[in-house]
Amino acid sequence: MPAKRLTRIGLAALLCAATALEMMSASDALADQPAKQAFGSQKLPAVAKPESVGFYSKGCLAGGVAIPVDGPNWQVMRLSRNRRWGHPRMIALLERLSREAAQDGWTGLLVGDISQPRGGPMLTGHASHQIGLDADIWLTPMPNRRLTAEERENTSAVSMLRKDSLYVDPDIWTPAHAALLKRAANYPEVERIFVHPGIKKKLCDTVTGDRGWMAKVRPYWGHHYHFHVRISCQPGSPGCKPQEPINRNDDGCGKSLAWWFTDEPWKPAKPVKPTKPPKPKKPMMLSDLPPACARILNEPAPTSIADVTFGLGRNATAAATAPNGVQEAIPAAPAVPAAAFAAPTPPASIPLPVPRPRN
Repeated sequence: MPAKRLTRIGLAALLCAATALEMMSASDALADQPAKQAFGSQKLPAVAKPESVGFYSKGCLAGGVAIPVDGPNWQVMRLSRNRRWGHPRMIALLERLSREAAQDGWTGLLVGDISQPRGGPMLTGHASHQIGLDADIWLTPMPNRRLTAEERENTSAVSMLRKDSLYVDPDIWTPAHAALLKRAANYPEVERIFVHPGIKKKLCDTVTGDRGWMAKVRPYWGHHYHFHVRISCQPGSPGCKPQEPINRNDDGCGKSLAWWFTDEPWKPAKPVKPTKPPKPKKPMMLSDLPPACARILNEPAPTSIADVTFGLGRNATAAATAPNGVQEAIPAAPAVPAAAFAAPTPPASIPLPVPRPRN
């Protein structure tokens, strides 16, 4: 082979190797970013097919869409957080719930946090809400006027509890609250609904007739101002990791609920005197997330938010249904054992999501 050709081949090989090293270095630098900064800085979603990647508290979202700030039966709160993004099926469910809840005497939904544009860990607040399948709904009914931007930032939701108590205030709680939770829990795609233990107890003490839906309603810290809806992994998301299934034959009103009304869940952790200065807690890095999240972080963004805001449920509903209008079957996926994630300290017999939310 001529020497000149060998030289050209050698140069090409060197260039390829240099390019590969450059790409690896860029990838390594990206992977070293704290995940919450990487995802919290994204203003728009990844232009891609809808896909939830990873677990609810350790993952990301491609092809997210934004629920409109205002709809006929909802208003979005805390707009400055930019957390009104979700999987199209999550957005469709919220819009459907806002419409159908009117049958129960509910005036409309005040929608809290869903997810960031590309999901992932948040700069502040939730440990979950990372894959576009979680949403917070205030337990305060929507007023009969449009709230200003300032009101959406500063208005506080109303706690359902009596002051300094674990129990629901009967002057605040209404049958419409229970009806709203029942309607949401009866949607097949809803996996869990998290509420304060006092709200769960109120349901246990008052719901008559069909109680099968109550298995989905789970007591958890916080959640006395809002309830948290979580839907299952959706078609087209093979990398989505579901929670272990719940026992649908147990309404959750027995021993597992009684534990919440003991001192154990609420007592502060005993301080441990360190033998040496503790190391600062390492933040979750991008490299700790599923590998696909680095790709999603680098996907192009739409040209404007209008391209990814679904108007009044029309496109969101279409994206969440099969061509014949029937919801697609949700494929089975391997469950993630609870032991794989950092869990709180209650006994194993207490059914809990993981990990414990910070807000």
